[in-house]
Amino acid sequence: MMSMRMARFAGAVAAALPLAGCVTVRPPDKPIEVNLNVNIKQEVLVRLQQDVQQMINKNPQAFPPPPTKP
Repeated sequence: MMSMRMARFAGAVAAALPLAGCVTVRPPDKPIEVNLNVNIKQEVLVRLQQDVQQMINKNPQAFPPPPTKP
């Protein structure tokens, strides 16, 4: 029983050995591109928020304050 397991294991190892030499590693053809849209979006949101705050300050009647809780 034990020799049958060892024979199967030896067969599996022997079958896997030729596959070990097939792996190749090559660098990519194109340079790696890093997308930094997150910072740009944050700047746009901050600018937009500042513009809206200025608009509210110039036209307070157009933007009434929210109701207060009793």
